[in-house]
Amino acid sequence: MSEIKRIYPFSAIVGQEQMKKALILNIINPSIGGVLIKGEKGTAKSTAVRALVYLLPEREIVKNCKFGCSPETETQFCNECKQSLDNGNVLETERQKIRVVDLPIGATEDRVVGTLDIEYALKEGKKKFEPGILASSNGNVLYVDEINLLDDHIVDILLDSAAMGKNIVEREGVSYSHPAKFVLIGTMNPEEGDLRPQLLDRFGLTVEVVGEKEIDKRVEVIKRRLAFEEEHKGFCENYISSDEEISVQISKAKEMLKIVNVAPELLSLTAEISIELGVDGHRADITMIKTAKTIAAYHLRRNVERQDIFEAAEMVLPHRMRRSPFDESGLSVDALMKWDNKEHENA
Repeated sequence: MSEIKRIYPFSAIVGQEQMKKALILNIINPSIGGVLIKGEKGTAKSTAVRALVYLLPEREIVKNCKFGCSPETETQFCNECKQSLDNGNVLETERQKIRVVDLPIGATEDRVVGTLDIEYALKEGKKKFEPGILASSNGNVLYVDEINLLDDHIVDILLDSAAMGKNIVEREGVSYSHPAKFVLIGTMNPEEGDLRPQLLDRFGLTVEVVGEKEIDKRVEVIKRRLAFEEEHKGFCENYISSDEEISVQISKAKEMLKIVNVAPELLSLTAEISIELGVDGHRADITMIKTAKTIAAYHLRRNVERQDIFEAAEMVLPHRMRRSPFDESGLSVDALMKWDNKEHENA
């Protein structure tokens, strides 16, 4: 954090609190399943992603591993690292910054998953694999702008890899796999088309962003951006302290997450909410609990509270609901609390 780079500070972003929260929660707990950010252009989506990733500490990886294997997770090593260990070698390590890997709109399947040299495999009896974008994404953040314009098949591949934590390539009876654990962040403008419901359901969280409607906030956005462009070093220095606080909080939350508890009555509440909203399947319930635990961890609490469930539902359920009893106020924490109070009164 001592080096000032030309990256807009995360804590300098005006508003967009729910988007920032969704990003932070996924960084703390990647098993939430990523976040889909819906909204118009120019609402700091890409800026927020890159600014947050810049705050993260370096991670330890196996030196010269093309998949960036982490020495802390031997069970998820690539074939090469496993083979080296089996041969009695000591794996050297190095530190590397977590980075944002961009997936281009026109990316082909081979560019995403990598390619197997079938001719080489048949002649030499060995697998020769050329890594793709998913290999670069392992341990990093995979950012897909305008994900709704990608081919559905490519989106399926991304979501499958994100869920499994690995990429499997099969060609002509030859199979190759490697670790692909990443945080998936997709953005889209709903006016340009939506994702199929089956794909939407696979994203852990969704948030909607719009431009600021209050004059004072819009003016502040203009002032900060101009100040950053005119003298970015001095501008960034003003936010070093607040950015470091967020970075420390994320690190503490990752440790706290390991010991967060969920009371049985909150599991029941989660199920009740999903039933009330006509949510199909159980992915939403599981994601809601994961998100609520992560919210508690971010606030350094050992126990999930009722409020955490409502806060999680606000991001987990909107893209999964078949009906909404909250037409006037939308699916919000306040609306869910009012519903909860009525349920208790009628009980």
